[in-house]
Amino acid sequence: MASSSYGSREGLTSRQAASSSSREISLQIDPINADLDDHILGLRGQLSKLKGVAKEINSEAKFQNDFISQLQMTLTQAQAGVKNNMRRINKKIMQNGSNHLVLVVLFALGCFFLVYLVSKFSRR
Repeated sequence: MASSSYGSREGLTSRQAASSSSREISLQIDPINADLDDHILGLRGQLSKLKGVAKEINSEAKFQNDFISQLQMTLTQAQAGVKNNMRRINKKIMQNGSNHLVLVVLFALGCFFLVYLVSKFSRR
């Protein structure tokens, strides 16, 4: 490991740790370069902005989750309503289906009777 490969800014230099087998790096800050304080303050500002963004993302995610939960509840209620209405319709069809069959038989008998009367009076 080269010691100059870890120096990322002016005023920061790296040196090997006391044990040569360790992968730790010790940084030595040069007090002459005072722009590090400004850099730290800038990083703190960016950190507070990121915290604000994270809070906004969290509140938006909660809102979206609540919205999806409400949609799921609405969909479940709609499915239950459709199922109940289908049950009612099927019950009405079953009840009125037998009445319908009786009406069809009566209509057919009425037609035969009408044809009989027409044929009887038409021969005279």
